[in-house]
Amino acid sequence: MDMFDSCISLSPTPKTTAPSTTTTTTTATTTDDFMDATLNLPETQMKEGYKDGYKDGLTKGKQDAYEVGLKHGFECGEEVGFYRGLVDIWTAAIRIKPDLFSSRVRKSVEQLNELITEYPFVNPEDESKDALIDKMRLKFKAISATLGAKFEYRGYPKLDHAQDY
Repeated sequence: MDMFDSCISLSPTPKTTAPSTTTTTTTATTTDDFMDATLNLPETQMKEGYKDGYKDGLTKGKQDAYEVGLKHGFECGEEVGFYRGLVDIWTAAIRIKPDLFSSRVRKSVEQLNELITEYPFVNPEDESKDALIDKMRLKFKAISATLGAKFEYRGYPKLDHAQDY
């Protein structure tokens, strides 16, 4: 017996003096359930599709966020590494020949070194990192201008600018 047979009865109903209310209710409930399921099919499919889409969206969103975070973290680390390399070179040169550098340059190199040391490599959600990068850029430009050197941080080559390098 399938669900259509339960809705339509081909056999004559037994004649009793008092019809049972449970039998009538069960038949009516089965018919109502079938009709509700048929009428609510688009809504049910929409809910299932929404759940599946939401789950897939979370997975894809996490993957995309991971890739963007990795790229951004690499770019920030690369720039801070560039400044670290210059500070190490300038510090070594100041130790070898301190009289070649003015006290202003020595102080600026120390300040840039402090900014690099303060950079929150471990805590990526620290909002002070953007302000620190901006301060590093300004300090770097000031030191370069004072030394009369033309250092330029151009970053990692992008695919559309690859021919420039």
